[in-house]
Amino acid sequence: MKLEVVFGSIAMQPDLMAVVNSANANLRLGSGVAGAIHRAAGPDLEAYCQPFAPLPLGKALITPAFNLPNQWVIHVRVGHYLNHAEPISIFETGLREVFALAENHQISSVGLPAIGTGMFKFPPMLAARVTARVLKQVDQNTKAVELVRLCVASEHMAKLYLSALQQSEAELDPATDHQFHEDDQ
Repeated sequence: MKLEVVFGSIAMQPDLMAVVNSANANLRLGSGVAGAIHRAAGPDLEAYCQPFAPLPLGKALITPAFNLPNQWVIHVRVGHYLNHAEPISIFETGLREVFALAENHQISSVGLPAIGTGMFKFPPMLAARVTARVLKQVDQNTKAVELVRLCVASEHMAKLYLSALQQSEAELDPATDHQFHEDDQ
């Protein structure tokens, strides 16, 4: 599995089959990633999600992408770092669910935001390390997912995620490719 870290919008990744939404419980337009994805997808996404709300902690849901340039949106709800018991466990469970859905739907490329680092208050380096750990597990178990692109909102966040991936590199399969790309978007 190829891993990339880009400084760019999760809603502007037309070459990916699916993008991941760091969703709120009601699966509605929100701020940050949820806002960007819902605005780009249009109102049909929120209407489609309504019957599935509230999304439980640590769960993921796959929906059509509507006006996004992708086929799918995978919504995941992680816990609030300060307000939920065992937020790291909820985070890991949610990420594993994301990639189980990707595997079940034969999704070969996934765009992943810096889940939990906005409204859910995860410390960015912790979120990066948890993400790197789960991606290592996914890499060992996936047949469908060939590319995961981490799309972050700043150069600083890109460096944190790249560092976390590199720190876990010794434990990853030597064939895994890690790259940092500056996205002009």
